[in-house]
Amino acid sequence: MDTIPPHTPPHPCHPRNPCHPRNPSHPRHPSNPRAPYDPLMPPTTIHSTRTVVGMEVHVELATRSKMFTRAANVAHRKYHDAAPNSLVDPVVAALPGALPVMNKRAVELSIMVGLALNCEIPRFCKWDRKNYFYPDLPKGYQISQYDLPLCVDGWIEFPSADGSTKRVRIVRAHLEEDAGKLGHELPGGHRCEGSLVDLNRAGTPLLEIVSHPDLDSAEDAVTYGRELRNVCRFLGVTEGIMQRGHMRFEPNINVIITTSDGAEHATPIVEIKNLNSFRSLRDAIEHEATRQVEAWKQDGVERASGNKTTRGWDVDRGVTVLQREKEEAHDYRYLPDPDLAGVIVDEAWRDEIAATIPELPRQRRERYERVFELKPAESAQLTDEYDVCMFYEACLDAGGDGRGAAKLLLNAGAKRANERGCRIDELGISPEQVTELLDLRARDVIGSTAAEELFGLLCETNEAAATVAETRGLVQERDEGQLDAWIDTALAEQPQAATDFAAGKDAAAGRIIGAVMKASGGKADAKAVREKLVGRLRS
Repeated sequence: MDTIPPHTPPHPCHPRNPCHPRNPSHPRHPSNPRAPYDPLMPPTTIHSTRTVVGMEVHVELATRSKMFTRAANVAHRKYHDAAPNSLVDPVVAALPGALPVMNKRAVELSIMVGLALNCEIPRFCKWDRKNYFYPDLPKGYQISQYDLPLCVDGWIEFPSADGSTKRVRIVRAHLEEDAGKLGHELPGGHRCEGSLVDLNRAGTPLLEIVSHPDLDSAEDAVTYGRELRNVCRFLGVTEGIMQRGHMRFEPNINVIITTSDGAEHATPIVEIKNLNSFRSLRDAIEHEATRQVEAWKQDGVERASGNKTTRGWDVDRGVTVLQREKEEAHDYRYLPDPDLAGVIVDEAWRDEIAATIPELPRQRRERYERVFELKPAESAQLTDEYDVCMFYEACLDAGGDGRGAAKLLLNAGAKRANERGCRIDELGISPEQVTELLDLRARDVIGSTAAEELFGLLCETNEAAATVAETRGLVQERDEGQLDAWIDTALAEQPQAATDFAAGKDAAAGRIIGAVMKASGGKADAKAVREKLVGRLRS
């Protein structure tokens, strides 16, 4: 257990003594309204720590146009590679007299997400101006939602790292416009002395999903982020490409420290900004939790109103870096936007949107486990990537066996996908070929080893599975005389295995069958070989 080291303070009358009123760290000093850890207290021991995490997740919606103008949206796949500052119009550039017009489709996509997260959809919501200055925010304010957001009071469940089901409560999901983007490198990677402003992202519809602090580990925070990403991708509201910033995570972290005397101490909340990978999310939370405990051991500062800070994540150094003290709501001077009317969501409109929601990842996992008897880990793998899941569904639609298709894709498919650095659905094999392969295996036309080899061959051709198996000599040999000859050879090579199998040791059959498969070049039917061994050695 960690022990807080004792302090040796200066003389009580010395101004540097922490208990001297003129010392800036003194609780009554005007520059320090918060009482810090008292170094004159006897050393104590940290008994346990508990990390507390709330998440803010920013989702760029893939509408064709931006939130308050008809300018093209960089988050839509058609405009991903647009040249810098080419998706700008008078509204985006905040030219005098340019007025915003709400994108109805962005509102509908946001309501879909809210309903999928079990949120209430209030009948009325409004637009507000969030005022702050930043170089990539031309208007000097962001159109957002403050006290009357679009979605409130929801929840989402997902499998936790400890095997249980974790529920995270959703405070709100509000819709706003994204800011632009600052770059600090010239073309070719050369350093730029200033900042380069690209307004292509400015005005993109941005849904911010805010959770309660219900997460207590970096691993669960990552799982929560993955589940949200999958929900949004299955709904079709975002491309969800992390490298392009389609989803950005901002965890709010502090630590509850329990000391040996039973007292609890809460460290100040830190918000880590703009994490765009699951690895960064995990590493940043783990680092920050450790850093906060060490900071508390040094200064004893605890959570209080006004002492929240924001930090950035330095990937290269693996540390968080202080950015600024966190603004409170009043710092942004929120006010209703005078150019935009409020939004009324009546029951008919909400029901119309609800009817378009497809089967979501959690429901798919439950169906796969119930109908095809897949393990939770297998169903999770199949639903972790939208395109892979849709490929699996296409295999089912083509008549493939659900359990067999899952095993084939998650073994032979995943192995080759890892080797090639791509997804399973990008290997080149079609759902129809997968179904044909499964049929050949079910009828014992090919063996298990040949099935994996055939899978790889089908990734390179459009030919039918049966044709490829025949031309490549993968069809199992069923000639009785030939099987007997191979078995004779194997028994001669493995006399001890033959004796053991005859004596009832089933495991010994593996050595004999392996010898048969070697002699046959993999063409022997393993099932038929075992049946013949039983007839010969145990009759």
